[in-house]
Amino acid sequence: MQFGINLAHKYPGFLGSGWVRGSEDSATWNMLYRFSNSAGLAAWENSDERTEWLEAGTDLVLDAQVEKRTGIEGWFDMVQQTPPGASTPLPPPRWKQAVSIWLGFFPVNLGFTLLITWLVPGWNDVPTILKVLLTTLALTPLMAYFVLPWVTRMLRPWLQRS
Repeated sequence: MQFGINLAHKYPGFLGSGWVRGSEDSATWNMLYRFSNSAGLAAWENSDERTEWLEAGTDLVLDAQVEKRTGIEGWFDMVQQTPPGASTPLPPPRWKQAVSIWLGFFPVNLGFTLLITWLVPGWNDVPTILKVLLTTLALTPLMAYFVLPWVTRMLRPWLQRS
């Protein structure tokens, strides 16, 4: 598998890759490749090198399903096994995604605003554009890596209901 990662690494926009297991007790593992743009991904997917590499491993790996994710939908993926040929579960409706994001963002933003106003003398005199820039720089990674994954785990039953 490392050979495939090394091949993908040569293509523009390659961000990394990793293995993800479908669930705790699953014997099925999924290989993920991340690219910064669709052109880089297409170049990798359509390359002769990738085709040859996949053909060389046909007896070792079952390629049952290919999925592509863009945007925020990945935060709302439901961790479950989808049998080959079955339809992939749809992400929750946008309004549920918006509510989930707000439920994470509001308390974090409020806490950050109160804390920074208390810790940084003169914060209220800082130009608005600079305050927004610093706030979003601090909160975006916190939201993307910690808060939103936690919120979506807590809300999973509600998010999965139709």
